[in-house]
Amino acid sequence: MKNLEKNLYNPYFSHIYVEKEALEYFKASEIIKKFPDSEIIEISHYKDVFSRVHQNCTIQKKSPKLILAVKKDHLIYEGATVCEDFGNNHFYYTSTMMNCIYDCEYCYLQGMYSTANIVVFVNIEDVFSEVEKVLAKHSVYLSVSYDTDILALEHVIGHGKRWIEFSKNHKNLKIELRTKSANFKAIEDMISQENFILSWTLSPDKIIRSHENRTPFLTERLFDVKEAIRKGWQVRLCFDPLIYAKGWRGFYKEMIEKVFSEVPAEKILDISIGVFRVSKDYLMRMKKQRSDSVILNYPFKSVDGVCSYDKKLAQDMVCYIYDLVKKYIAEDKIYT
Repeated sequence: MKNLEKNLYNPYFSHIYVEKEALEYFKASEIIKKFPDSEIIEISHYKDVFSRVHQNCTIQKKSPKLILAVKKDHLIYEGATVCEDFGNNHFYYTSTMMNCIYDCEYCYLQGMYSTANIVVFVNIEDVFSEVEKVLAKHSVYLSVSYDTDILALEHVIGHGKRWIEFSKNHKNLKIELRTKSANFKAIEDMISQENFILSWTLSPDKIIRSHENRTPFLTERLFDVKEAIRKGWQVRLCFDPLIYAKGWRGFYKEMIEKVFSEVPAEKILDISIGVFRVSKDYLMRMKKQRSDSVILNYPFKSVDGVCSYDKKLAQDMVCYIYDLVKKYIAEDKIYT
């Protein structure tokens, strides 16, 4: 039955939609060459495919398509208030890729977008130019992988390496690349940069197995964390989002103990802790996509348009993890 189900779907990126203008970029041809068996379809604008109505993210996750496009506007954004700025005054983020190859049940992207297809913007140089304009005014803390996981697809798009190279020549720029991947090998030949942070989101295996479809297990992520540290990178660990489930104290405690039995705590830059939270509008759309989700159908509380656990539970979860983590990490390095 499993084989029959698998055969009903085309493989990943069996179709690649390419904007006519994107065809003029070397990056587009470079990516296309990596998929010689894919059908190439020329389009006028990526939203003609990406933003179509009546799409189903859950079904499309079984066989996502790739869309190559040229980003025209909103090349960088000011950081959202629900995101941690780690004490930086000028917090921005950018998306040179839209959507994620992973299929986390609780991911807000399924509420943000109407599709599971992935867009890669081939004009990353234009984003660099926009960042430089802001850098001319003041220093910048920039997240390059909040609305996606660019390291997970580094072998396809190569944007992680491009951002590392860019950071070398801009010392008033600090970049964070966040990932759930175990794909450090894709950038291991790069020289570590003082102003470039590799940030891993870590979850207990119980959560990974049940709710983070296709993501690497904790041991695999920790192997990459240790390799990055060994090669001199600035490494951040993110226990965020914390997911409530029966017995959560036990399996989160087990995770924290495993992490710090393997990772040298003194080498960690800092730690982020936060509970699951998502905009009310996104959650409504997410629940429609996954009506059987235990996580998404929890009776969340809405405050100022953001849904999360009630205040007591949220505080209990954050404080519990904080108390576990502070045994290993100085408290001024823990952000909640």
